Amino acid sequence: MLVVDASVLIYAANQDSEFHAACRAWLERQRQRVDAWYTTWPILYEFLRVSTHRQVLRRPWTAAGAWSFVESLLRSPGLGILTPTERHAEIAAHVVHELPQLSGNRFHDAHTAVLMREHGIRRICTRDTDFHQFPFLDVLDPIRDSA
Repeated sequence: MLVVDASVLIYAANQDSEFHAACRAWLERQRQRVDAWYTTWPILYEFLRVSTHRQVLRRPWTAAGAWSFVESLLRSPGLGILTPTERHAEIAAHVVHELPQLSGNRFHDAHTAVLMREHGIRRICTRDTDFHQFPFLDVLDPIRDSA
C-alpha cells in the first residue's frame, strides 16, 4: 500500500519535464495494479492547481484536460481516496506535537502524512523531499527507487 503525491502526478502529466518519462511509466504501472494504492482530494486539487497554472508550466493544461487526467486516475482499479476518520484530530495533534518545527506550506504535506498514519499507510511515492521530515513515512522516489 502506498500514496501517490501531486509531484509524481504533475511530472507524469508534464511532457516538458525531465522527469516526465520516469514518472509517467511509474504511474502507468501503478494504474494497472489491482492492489491498494491511494491519493487524497487535496493532492488531486494540488495537481489541478499546478497543472493549469500559467506561471508554473510552460504549456499549462486546460481545466477540462486536467480534470480528464484526474478522472482517468479515479478509474484505476486499485486506487482509493483517503479521507479523515473520527481519529483525525487526535492523530493530527500527535504529529504536531512530534514535529513542532512544522509551519507554513508544510502543513499541506502534514495533512497527507496525518491521513496516511490514520489509515496505517507508511509509503508515499513523491519527488517532494519535504516528506522526509515525517519519520513515520517511507519515501519512495520514482526516479531513484522502484515500487
